Amino acid sequence: MLFNQGNFIVGLFDNYRIGKRLGVGTDSSFWVGSFGGVRDGVVILRNAQLFANIGKEVDGIRPLVRIPICQITFVSE
Repeated sequence: MLFNQGNFIVGLFDNYRIGKRLGVGTDSSFWVGSFGGVRDGVVILRNAQLFANIGKEVDGIRPLVRIPICQITFVSE
């Protein structure tokens, strides 16, 4: 998936296969789940759990999470 970040295009999710376990960060938290793809500017994670940036669980496991690309601050394997 390509998206515009500043004045250049970044293909952030091109190298991840479906089902790959990823951590996707937003402002003050991050989701950990299985990569489900990108559609219409939204990253999909399956069986994902939300954590605070200090590493503490915030919520239980959700079967499907949709994260807008514009809210993503980092991605890790």
